[in-house]
Amino acid sequence: MTADYADQLKNLDATMRNIESVLDINRLRRDKERLEEAASAPDLWDDQAKAQEVTSQLAYATGEINKLTRLRGRIDDAQVLMELAEAEGDASSMAEVGTELASLAKAIEELEVRTLLSGEYDSREALVAIRAGAGGVDAADFAEMLLRMYLRWAERHGYATEVYDTSYAEEAGLKSATFAVKAPYAYGTLSVESGTHRLVRISPFDNQGRRQTSFAGVEVLPVVEQTDHIDIPENEMKVDVYRSSGPGGQSVNTTDSAVRITHIPTGIVVTCQNEKSQLQNKASALRVLQARLLERKRQEERAKMEGLKTDAAGSWGDQMRSYVLHPYQMVKDLRTEFETGNPTAVFDGEIDNFVEAGIRWRKQNELEAAA
Repeated sequence: MTADYADQLKNLDATMRNIESVLDINRLRRDKERLEEAASAPDLWDDQAKAQEVTSQLAYATGEINKLTRLRGRIDDAQVLMELAEAEGDASSMAEVGTELASLAKAIEELEVRTLLSGEYDSREALVAIRAGAGGVDAADFAEMLLRMYLRWAERHGYATEVYDTSYAEEAGLKSATFAVKAPYAYGTLSVESGTHRLVRISPFDNQGRRQTSFAGVEVLPVVEQTDHIDIPENEMKVDVYRSSGPGGQSVNTTDSAVRITHIPTGIVVTCQNEKSQLQNKASALRVLQARLLERKRQEERAKMEGLKTDAAGSWGDQMRSYVLHPYQMVKDLRTEFETGNPTAVFDGEIDNFVEAGIRWRKQNELEAAA
């Protein structure tokens, strides 16, 4: 048993060293020092957008360093405990080593997924758009369930979020919603969530208690940075302002602060109504529009390279996950085959296993395509 544990520990240590190298813990420490200095500047909050960017990046760097440091400490402690247990012939301590090694293996495997995020935009923050699909009021309710699921996931990880727009359905739920996840690698992590999600359940909106299948679409985009050069001439945009609306169409603002921007050449429409200021809503809507145009450009470039035609709006239209609440309880990813029998936990934000499986599935497909 000691020999087996020694081999496991050696393999975990080797994997951890590779992760530390890929994630570059020394660079993270330098970044943390630089960001701490920037965060201590007395005029930091004169520019709120810049201040939020600095504090978000600092929180990320600190979290990553702490995560790597804790795991390294646990490996070292397991090594010491194993040596003491072996020297003293302590069976209970040796059993404790086995339990800790199993826990370490799971934690390191989860962290290893981060090393697979090497795409051009993977390190970016994410914009997530959710739209109700076929299924009437059940689909609108499902869209709202998905919005809560992703916001709870971000909350569990300590990631800041900002909801830009929520368009409420008349009876219940949402027609659509757009929000940002303000954490490095949020795009690379959540991009595997893009696609059509399907819900099967007994409809709470059907007086006859019939089973209903409904759909919602999830689109994940990378946040645009200054280096992306997505310039939009004013004459290519139509800007409309209107009053924000809440559930049931009720007005939630007495001024025309909500903003709708239509990009005339492509027909792309974005809205933002969650800020009180029209200027803030326009700035947020413009960021979303730039992200959509960046994604469209990326899809067109990829299609040109592959000699194929593609529709950027349809790239996320493939069904990828089913949430079944009746006649049995199951959530299953149709690409990776990963599944769980606890939909309640999934809708409460416990989606890490699905995300990790999706990232590994995508990486495997990329390797096979390259080969």
